[in-house]
Amino acid sequence: MIIKAIPTNIITGFLGVGKTSLIKQLLATKPADEIWAVLVNEFGEVGIDAGLLNSSDNGIQIREVAGGCMCCAAGVPTQVAINQLIAKAKPDRLLIEPTGLGHPNEIIKVLSAPHYQNVISLRSTLCLVDARKIHDPRYREHANFIQQLQVADVIIATKSDLYDAENTKLLYELQTYLSHIERTDIPLVSHSNQQPLPSALLDYLNQPRRVSLNINGHASAGLKLGSLPTTAPSLFRAGGSRLSELSLFAEGAIEAALDFDDRGIVRKQNQGEGCFSCGWVFEPSQEFDFDKLMDFIQRQAQSSNFGQVLLRLKAVMITTDGIAGFNWIDHEFTVVELDDTLDSRLEMITMDEVNWDEIELQLIACLS
Repeated sequence: MIIKAIPTNIITGFLGVGKTSLIKQLLATKPADEIWAVLVNEFGEVGIDAGLLNSSDNGIQIREVAGGCMCCAAGVPTQVAINQLIAKAKPDRLLIEPTGLGHPNEIIKVLSAPHYQNVISLRSTLCLVDARKIHDPRYREHANFIQQLQVADVIIATKSDLYDAENTKLLYELQTYLSHIERTDIPLVSHSNQQPLPSALLDYLNQPRRVSLNINGHASAGLKLGSLPTTAPSLFRAGGSRLSELSLFAEGAIEAALDFDDRGIVRKQNQGEGCFSCGWVFEPSQEFDFDKLMDFIQRQAQSSNFGQVLLRLKAVMITTDGIAGFNWIDHEFTVVELDDTLDSRLEMITMDEVNWDEIELQLIACLS
């Protein structure tokens, strides 16, 4: 039985801004006697972020919902995932990471529903922003980017170690942009993943949510969320039989098993919000040549006209040099060593349709 409502933070931000990295840092601050749960949603269909979190620590439960906006495209599955995560982990804190292309106001509305009143205690919603992107029209003019800022209680200027001498200027320009979208009241914290979490950020984490949404999805302070859809499928609007099937602590939903083809590969595609994704999963017996894989990723970045087409590439792969996590976003490419994975997964998100068959052949050629 739940004794008290679970402190819950939503951690939002556009593609590649560092949400997963921040969650890893937050998990490192978890008191030893507490259990924390993480729900991750991805735009792509194969699910990679949970593998990149690579958390084998006791007291941490991670659940993933792949395939688009967690409350618009997959409202009921997401609510079931939340319910199951709470029932299984009985966490002392819940962290929720919506997809960078999603509508965070929808998940806020779901968690604010009466059925969650005694279960979820919404705390500050954090929005991560790379201030270097503030002049990029792909970001500043994207409706979801704007909405993420408008629903936030705290904005984190992330990757600040990469701003160099432009640091002060970029933060000023970010504040100017926030004023343009009527968020002059919002705290702004500068942060780098290379540094410990600022104490101010940890303090904000525990504060009650300040920005509330009315039934039309607008912030109470009169913020303009644009013409985005605000009605999502809801567990609580389902019919009686469906509602009992997906009760608050339902544990009956079973995730679909991967259907590998004769080559030992699963390929899944998605599109929406002006973007396209394609992901591949390879059976665990298949191993990739590390150097060939590095060349493959570099070719994808170069052939994408320096990031104008390819928005994001991430992967968790079993290679000849061990298990590796790959992350490419706008000229920034990182590779990390991971402890374990169930299989190899790679996902690409683009702004234009591309020849996925040709890319798949190049990827298969990287097998050792």
